[in-house]
Amino acid sequence: QVQFVESGGGLVQPGGSLRLSCVASGRIFSLLSMAWYRQAPGKQRELVASITVRGITNYEDSVQGRFTISRDNAENTLYLQMDNLKYEDTAVYYCKALSLTNWGQGTQVTVSS
Repeated sequence: QVQFVESGGGLVQPGGSLRLSCVASGRIFSLLSMAWYRQAPGKQRELVASITVRGITNYEDSVQGRFTISRDNAENTLYLQMDNLKYEDTAVYYCKALSLTNWGQGTQVTVSS
């Protein structure tokens, strides 16, 4: 019933920044704890950051201090601000509701010099 569409990925140099967006359909977005995941080739999909209904955030150690997860409930949108990007951040990034099983299509982030 709820669908997610990620956008904002692209090719950036090390140290650069990107802002990812995830627009959710439906009218229950504000009731969902949300998360960003990423998956690099040959690796398992991993949790990058999460934000609860009340706005409590958590980050994977490698992105702590560089990434910021936020949400705009009025626009049904989840964001991931990524600063000081590194080669190892290269992956397809997905958004997902913690309580649901469906994923968006993902958006490619490539960090390359």
